[in-house]
Amino acid sequence: MSDGLTNSLQQALVTIFSETPLETLEQNVDRALETITLQLHCDGVFVLTGSQSLDHLRTRNLYLKPQFTQGQQTRVWPLARMPFFRSLVRSPRLLNLPDVNTLPADAQAERALLRDWNVKSLLVLPPVVFGETRIALGAVNCSECCEWSDEFIHEFNHAAVMIGSAMELTRIAHDMLASEHKYREVFNQLPLACALLDKHNQLAMLNKVAQQTLPVQHGYDLFCMVREEEHAMLTDTLHMVREGVLGQAWCELPLKSVHQLDWLRLSFSQIHGDRDTLVMIAEDVSEKYRLADELSFHANYDALTGLPNRLHFEALLDNLLQARDDMPTCVAFVDVDQFQVINNISGHQAGDKLLCQLALRLKQLVRKGDIVARLGGDEFGILMHYCNVDSAQHIATRICTQLASHEFVWENRCHNVSVSMGIAKFDKSATDIYTVMSQADAACRLAKDQGRNGWHLYSAKDPKMTRLYTEMMASVDIVSALALNQFELYFQTIAPLNREESGLHLEILLRMVQSNGTIVSPAIFLPAAERYNLASKVDLWVIDNLLKWGSCHLALWQQLDLVSVNLSATSLGDREFMNWLEMRLMTEPELVDKLCIEITETAAVSQLDQATKLIEVLRPLKCKLALDDFGAGFSSFAYLKRLNVDFVKVDGQFVINICDDPADQAIVKAICQLGQDMGFDVVAEFVESQEIGLKLQALGVDYAQGYAINKPMRLSELHSGLSQPWLQTHDTLAAYINL
Repeated sequence: MSDGLTNSLQQALVTIFSETPLETLEQNVDRALETITLQLHCDGVFVLTGSQSLDHLRTRNLYLKPQFTQGQQTRVWPLARMPFFRSLVRSPRLLNLPDVNTLPADAQAERALLRDWNVKSLLVLPPVVFGETRIALGAVNCSECCEWSDEFIHEFNHAAVMIGSAMELTRIAHDMLASEHKYREVFNQLPLACALLDKHNQLAMLNKVAQQTLPVQHGYDLFCMVREEEHAMLTDTLHMVREGVLGQAWCELPLKSVHQLDWLRLSFSQIHGDRDTLVMIAEDVSEKYRLADELSFHANYDALTGLPNRLHFEALLDNLLQARDDMPTCVAFVDVDQFQVINNISGHQAGDKLLCQLALRLKQLVRKGDIVARLGGDEFGILMHYCNVDSAQHIATRICTQLASHEFVWENRCHNVSVSMGIAKFDKSATDIYTVMSQADAACRLAKDQGRNGWHLYSAKDPKMTRLYTEMMASVDIVSALALNQFELYFQTIAPLNREESGLHLEILLRMVQSNGTIVSPAIFLPAAERYNLASKVDLWVIDNLLKWGSCHLALWQQLDLVSVNLSATSLGDREFMNWLEMRLMTEPELVDKLCIEITETAAVSQLDQATKLIEVLRPLKCKLALDDFGAGFSSFAYLKRLNVDFVKVDGQFVINICDDPADQAIVKAICQLGQDMGFDVVAEFVESQEIGLKLQALGVDYAQGYAINKPMRLSELHSGLSQPWLQTHDTLAAYINL
């Protein structure tokens, strides 16, 4: 073996490994081993690979000169699997055997194998590690035993480094190819449309979904896909990502061409280390915009008739108010007369059909440019542009006349149709639109009150209109007062005339306190509560807060003889309220025996069945029942018999002139006699003087109530429940406060 070693081996190896791509670099290892064998003048070179500690060895590559192979499989060399050899190479040191016969006796298998391969000398370098590649390079001499020189070992080490490097580069290249293949496959299988976008904004590497759903192909210009007016938004989005302002940015754009997709959400992200190429993800958001359009329609238009709804109508009025021009405008409210009758007789499908017909007829009867809207239920609104009061009245007359002749037929049943209309002039100086809407509504209600099938023009000088408008405003105040707890409980005493009672008999009254501290009379807000279906909510507040007060002042409550509270006719007919009342009273067993529920005679007569059910609720709880305003309506003694009340309150019209009017005296005396016979007590209202009180006492009236006894006062100011005879002192009010 020659000792003349040069760097020509390294140059040869560089040439071998630089001729092929990285992914096929390892294929040249066999050529490299052959070159090493020839230039270093040995008979063979092999490569062992394994784990980092070389516990699991295998021969990766092996080259022997042809004359020494003897036809054997050069890649199948079991030396690496033999235990003694493995124990030698496992330690990171040079294995230098100039003569393999020097192997110890326990290496007989290795010596026999090497003899079969004609190996005389063996050299194995310490393992070298490159990344995840671990190899040990070995050399053999088969012609003769030889000493492995330092120069040989030095050059052999250089060769091992180059081979290890080549094998690691190949491994990295294969991993990168596998990774790229994996990511390409993942990219291709993504359920979203994905592609790469080059610096010229052309698409490349479209995945399957992109090819199937997008109207593009490889090399397609992205900007050609969207409308020209959207180019600026797309440019800004791409710029933010390419300049690194955002790691990811997106925009939603409509497509330019007619395609199964209408809107796309395009998301762009940078590829690490490549500012020019972006990853694009395209999501179909067409359904989102379709639903948005649908929601916009439903938000602004009535689904049944297709007319603008209340929200849209109010928005139009608000825009008109903001415009502040001099264009005369009128607003009309239209309400279908007796619509509930059609619903009850022919069903809601018939009602819906009629509303659609009326919507169409109203659009035909107004002028071009006027807007008809459905405000809810059977109510319509009309916005009449460039319309003075005279024109509005002419339009209203035409609508009422034409619709009065409209016959609605459903399942061979014919219904006559008419409407009531209210008209109000749009005031451009108003602070909000609800003034004109309330005025038109009040005018419409007045048209109904006057017999229906007609129209009425709002006038602030009309006392009936003023009353309706005031009630409407009061209804708004009631809703606000309920929400903000702006009611307050008052009381007025009911004094016994022919007996002594230790405790006070009170009637609970209600006052509404506005934000500025003004007290609103119940004569204003209670009729509004009845008209606008708020009475049961008001009654609920009164009873609930009265019972809460009684719980907090239990000792004072126990001193009282009786506490009367009024219940409206509306509440009697409200099943939900009546269920609540029963449950609420059952939760206050310490209070209910002092409670008396008052209902008016007209309420009892109009809702006799409900009044009877109320008695069935009250009797087991030991509550009392009073019939208020007796004699004010079409009263009948039969109702008294059926209701079995505890108290009858004589209407004030029979009391206020009782000292001078024999007829009033006769009526009151008859009621008292009836009370004695039927077992109820008689209460007289509107007692304005002691003279009236004495007269009532002489006629046999049991109780008196009125300003002569005391005026209503806050329940919070009541500090004693003990009673004093009224006709014996004039200073009872002070006593109630100071006791």
